[in-house]
Amino acid sequence: MSEAGGGGGPVVHGFPHLDTVRSAITALYRRLTPDGVHTYATSLVPADAAFADTDDLYPGAQRVAHALVEHLRLPQARVVVGFRRMEHAASVELTAGPEYFVELNDRFRTHRRDIGAALAHEITHVLLHRLGLEFPGTRANEILTDTVTAYLGAGWLLLDAFRQDATSSQKLGYLTPEEFGYVLAKRALAFGEDPSVWFTSPQAYTAYTEGRAKALGDLRRPPLTTAGWSGRRRYARDRRRAREQPGPGTGAAPGEGYAFEDGPDGLRVSFACPTCHQRVRVPARGRVRARCGLCRTVLECDT
Repeated sequence: MSEAGGGGGPVVHGFPHLDTVRSAITALYRRLTPDGVHTYATSLVPADAAFADTDDLYPGAQRVAHALVEHLRLPQARVVVGFRRMEHAASVELTAGPEYFVELNDRFRTHRRDIGAALAHEITHVLLHRLGLEFPGTRANEILTDTVTAYLGAGWLLLDAFRQDATSSQKLGYLTPEEFGYVLAKRALAFGEDPSVWFTSPQAYTAYTEGRAKALGDLRRPPLTTAGWSGRRRYARDRRRAREQPGPGTGAAPGEGYAFEDGPDGLRVSFACPTCHQRVRVPARGRVRARCGLCRTVLECDT
């Protein structure tokens, strides 16, 4: 887990890891199934991660770790929390269990409000280890961990740990603040939850609103019937070209999110499910109601 702040350089903003984030959401649905994902419909509540400066350090850290283990539905997992000087915010020793050892940066001895955020990321590493879910490469795997932490209801702590003022900044995790906001908004749309009421950081709330705008944009892309006029016009143009020039490589311009292909029943269009980002393929023949084969979301389309 990485940390940016103080002397850690400027905080990166925007959506540079969006493709990996979307792949992580797809991978999570594939590994847990939609029913498994929906067992996490309720987020970790703020009281379970609260850590006052007057709390005893080690018992308090163990209490928060236990709450996260229960929230992430880790059976028979005991997390032992320690503190030491290190470059990063935290680390976890991944073994066969049942005990896991998490070490937090010594600075959390005095910055206790963010202990829950650091533990959320590391204990999600334990969950992914047990699920056998990983991405190739350290950075992609850390982005997967941040994404799963947020999508399963504990990652709002990581976004709330993002704070800036005139002289310093702090951010936990590998996702940008806006990417955390995007994943939290995707979760909110899936489960009808508003995490913004839990933010204590004004910068976290701003990042969430920007991420939410990006997530809502996923719902307004053709061939969905909720697409805007300009998107529908581009889609009609691309569909016409695909019909006039059939063959390999025919499709939309890069970045449009859909592509046309010849099928046994005529022209077909493929596009990303706005919930789980699995590719959905349907005939290009007008109004169609499709069900995503992965997350089972029903999609109203005008193909």
